[in-house]
Amino acid sequence: MDAIVLASKRSLLLFLLIVSLSLSQKVIHISAFNDTKPYRQVSSLRLARIQKHLNKINKSPVFTIQSPDGDVIDCVPKRKQPALDHPLLKHHKIQKAPKKMPKMKGKDDDVKETENVLEGAWQMWHVNGTRCPKGTVPIRRNTMNDVLRAKSLFDFGKKRRSIDLDRQTEKPDALGTNGHEHAIAYTETSSEIYGAKATINVWDPKIEEVNEFSLSQIWILSGSFVGPDLNSIEAGWQVSPELYGDNRPRLFTYWTSDSYQATGCYNLLCSGFIQTNNKIAIGAAISPLSTFKGNQFDITILIWKDPKMGNWWMGLGDSTLVGYWPAELFTHLADHATTVEWGGEVVNTRASGRHTTTQMGSGHFPDEGFGKASYFRNLEVVDSDNSLVSVRDVKILAENTECYDIKSSHSNEWGTYFYYGGPGFNPRCN
Repeated sequence: MDAIVLASKRSLLLFLLIVSLSLSQKVIHISAFNDTKPYRQVSSLRLARIQKHLNKINKSPVFTIQSPDGDVIDCVPKRKQPALDHPLLKHHKIQKAPKKMPKMKGKDDDVKETENVLEGAWQMWHVNGTRCPKGTVPIRRNTMNDVLRAKSLFDFGKKRRSIDLDRQTEKPDALGTNGHEHAIAYTETSSEIYGAKATINVWDPKIEEVNEFSLSQIWILSGSFVGPDLNSIEAGWQVSPELYGDNRPRLFTYWTSDSYQATGCYNLLCSGFIQTNNKIAIGAAISPLSTFKGNQFDITILIWKDPKMGNWWMGLGDSTLVGYWPAELFTHLADHATTVEWGGEVVNTRASGRHTTTQMGSGHFPDEGFGKASYFRNLEVVDSDNSLVSVRDVKILAENTECYDIKSSHSNEWGTYFYYGGPGFNPRCN
């Protein structure tokens, strides 16, 4: 037994020595998908580059929380978070809160100091009751396997571009290429837009391939859909085995200022988004979830531009601030948005020579209705007066309604709303 233990220790030391010191092209083996995928060969040079990147984005915590789903949540000092590494934010002073929330009918628009809207166990790392100390922000720790699942280190944390920069028509971002499929509602107005809001129920759609995903989100857009300068701010929930190593739905954010080419990323995987909340971890798993013919659980997301400072804030519920995208990150969105989209997106790789079985939303078509299909309700936009205005006229689109579809409507309680989604591959979708 002692010999086995000694041999194990020697093997571990040898592995650590190779990873941390060797810059040769000697090949070693490492798991690429949480030990559920076959081992593949990775050079120690690549490992060293990845480790250097991880050292840059995984900031030193003052406290660490082990989530029951396997995530490690690091409580990082607010002023040490990855966002402030951005060259445009070197001298940025963190904004504590916007002076005013967007005005809502019959409600006070002052920002509340208390953040009790989301005190329940709505993220899995909340289950044991532990929270990050005041003055820190919770950040999901990134691992070597997280990066190895990506196509490359450059691609880690980035959406693969779904826009054809050579096409000649001005269409909403959702009508993309490269296997991205959508079911969305969108605004088409000449008025300036300064934000959007919606309530989305959360499901756990099944994903067929590791490099596919399914998400439900809000897009805040400005710039050209046919050029390299589209600005986008995005937030919602997603299931992405490649990004997170599992099939759990997770809260996420995204941004780009150049049509998804080089700038921006998911969550806090690059510098940019500044987090201010010490109770919400972007990229952490959401719980509980909606069930078919059962209880429905939803989250309310608000994104808006602070009229005074120009930063784009993200809120959850009615008054819980998460953080913001600084105005310095953008070109067109430094002013205002021109389009808002709400809806679902999946990646269809056709890896099996047919349409993917990756589901959108609940995996059921919108005509099945409440308790069965996914929904967005109470669609609103923020106008130039910093007021939330119900959206009455939205257009809907889906590339392939036999795979994923969308149906919109209006009611007094839900305002403008829609059901959306689908199963992907089926007898009419192949």
